[in-house]
Amino acid sequence: MATPKFTPPDRNNYKINPKTLLIEVAWEVCNQVGGIYTVIRSKVPAAKKLWGDNYCLIGPAIHPDRFAELDHISVNENDDVISKVVKKMRAEGYDVYYGIWLVTGRPRVVLFNPDKERTRKKSNSKYLLRNCGISEKLDDDLLQQVIAFGKIMRVFFEHLALETAKTKLPVIAHFHEWMASLPIMTIKKKALPIKTVFTTHATLLGRYLAMSDPDFYSNLENYDWEEKAKYFGILPRVEIERASAKNADCFTTVSDITGRECQFLLNKNPDRVLPNGLNIKRFVANHEVQVRHQRFKEKIDQFVLGHFFHSYSWDLDQTLYFFTSGRYEYHNKGYDLTLKALEKLNKMMKKDKSKKTVVMFIVTKRPAWSINPDVLQTRGVMEEIRENTQSIQNQLGKRLFMAAASSEGDYRLPDLNALIDDYWKLRYRRTIQAWKSPDWPIIVTHNLHDPDNDEVLEYLRELKLINSPRDKVKVVYHPDFISSTNPLFGIDYSDFVRGCHLGIFPSYYEPWGYTPEECLALGIPTITSDLSGIGDYVKSHLTSGLDGGIEVLNRDGVNFDKAAINLAKLMFSFVKKSRRYRIAQRGRAEDLSEQFDWHNLIKAYLSAYEFAQK
Repeated sequence: MATPKFTPPDRNNYKINPKTLLIEVAWEVCNQVGGIYTVIRSKVPAAKKLWGDNYCLIGPAIHPDRFAELDHISVNENDDVISKVVKKMRAEGYDVYYGIWLVTGRPRVVLFNPDKERTRKKSNSKYLLRNCGISEKLDDDLLQQVIAFGKIMRVFFEHLALETAKTKLPVIAHFHEWMASLPIMTIKKKALPIKTVFTTHATLLGRYLAMSDPDFYSNLENYDWEEKAKYFGILPRVEIERASAKNADCFTTVSDITGRECQFLLNKNPDRVLPNGLNIKRFVANHEVQVRHQRFKEKIDQFVLGHFFHSYSWDLDQTLYFFTSGRYEYHNKGYDLTLKALEKLNKMMKKDKSKKTVVMFIVTKRPAWSINPDVLQTRGVMEEIRENTQSIQNQLGKRLFMAAASSEGDYRLPDLNALIDDYWKLRYRRTIQAWKSPDWPIIVTHNLHDPDNDEVLEYLRELKLINSPRDKVKVVYHPDFISSTNPLFGIDYSDFVRGCHLGIFPSYYEPWGYTPEECLALGIPTITSDLSGIGDYVKSHLTSGLDGGIEVLNRDGVNFDKAAINLAKLMFSFVKKSRRYRIAQRGRAEDLSEQFDWHNLIKAYLSAYEFAQK
């Protein structure tokens, strides 16, 4: 399936003043704490290409490594409008940092330190109650930090309005999520000459409700938003989100499925939908897709050898690596459905007498003390076996060569055992004996803080997916991020993904879903669901199916057991495919990822900015 190539949209095709200053505000600017960080950072090159120096980002100066990513700009040597505002605010005593964010695209960025302003939490909360109708909650630390950040931004935009009025410079301010959106109310109330766009990536209340109500989508129309917000203790946060949606010149969200939430939980339909893209260029491998897959698969092979083969073994050449990853939201991310489907896949493969083995990796972040010592020990002893065999190879190679060179008419291979010292024979046997164990491989690689109440472990035990030698599906639960400093894998997460064969993300609640998108960009086919933003987008705009790189599992209106059976069937069909098919499929997946490049999807942002300036 050929994938069309897209050229970047022309800003002139939209009714936006070409001199407009675009300011994008997010809690995640220079602050890697969630998926919006990926949205902001990956979009920078496309935004800079369209807006140039008229593009600037704003965020809170709260990340411990924030200044490592910032190349400071001297406000005394620059006369741009942002420099003038920063200079005024510093004179008023605010901690303001202005510089270049050292990421691809090198955008200008302003960071505000909210610490001083947090000491005035009572007066700041009363101001919001009096002027915006936002309830007080002084014991909510995150809320108070957000309010302090919002107060400083309010001052910034008031100064900016005065400066831009002198030259009649148009301004659009785009706010992401409730944590960054407080200035919208001030801009609207004071009629500042600034057009505002507000994006909710997931409704705050929706995320809480989906985690607690298995019939979330069926009950959407019936929720009393205020009652539920009070129940979860998040009323002021939800009030900020609702007020931002109401007062913004353009209200947006990231998918049609999240738009349904907005209608009932925020009482506002989105004016525009802004799908999340990726900077595909940084992932492209072209003809090296298969080469890189094989290279990093061998790294995963080494982990599997160390983790499983001290107990029993199988043919690694007939092994497939599946994985799921993301924030630990057991139900929302579809971990429960994935595990149930794996149990069914295991039975299908046994019944079919499949020669293949599936190793399923569950990668998420959970509170843990450390890597399990047994996991480290078995891997360490395996490395000692590797060193022993290498030493034997070296000794055998030299002596075999000498035997060949000094042979006199006898061209048969000598007794290879006789060429190896007894020392190495004994060490070889003792090391293997120390490595082998009658115990089955453990499921989780780390010592969890509360293993008895971990939902993944609990369900794996219930399903009896416990790495029995008879199982065709093995499970590795890795409750930590994968990085090159991780002693178990020694590769970065993106390389780990390249080494796998299939990504599985059948989310129940997922406003967008970057993990399937990243899989495609890395040349790995993926399964998502129609209850994720990306799955809904694929169903509406593209042709779904594993042949093309992405399969969309139907979960909307489908009960849990039926969805698990359908997911198991999809995985089983993949297991039965040939290696040649999988090689071709990786190329098609990478081709499809072009559809999600920011240079294509940013046109939705231009449409939102055009709407805001009407």
